[in-house]
Amino acid sequence: MKSLVATFKALSDPTRLRIVLLLMRRDLCVCELTAVLGLEQSRVSHQLRILREAGLVKDVRDGRWIIYRVPAPVRRGLGPFLSQQIRIKAAGADVAGSDRKRLSSCLRESPRRKCAA
Repeated sequence: MKSLVATFKALSDPTRLRIVLLLMRRDLCVCELTAVLGLEQSRVSHQLRILREAGLVKDVRDGRWIIYRVPAPVRRGLGPFLSQQIRIKAAGADVAGSDRKRLSSCLRESPRRKCAA
């Protein structure tokens, strides 16, 4: 029961939920998440720590980058639930849609290269 409560508690914050939805689409680094969400790096890192502690996000080192991803078991269990809830709640679909558009734009600009410079 503690694990389930931790999951819902972690997802109860709008920023953390947005992060999970983005990471369900693809693996991202902090600089990509900050560019999409328009938040400071420290705030995004704090939210990622909470998601990691809840077991919803894993981090993997890729050279000098730390890449965040939603583990496959979480993706399988949480994905259908989140998709259904977003379809039901129009406001959630608007925010998720805007984040997806910003993600596409962000990836075209390649923030990892900018961060490396």
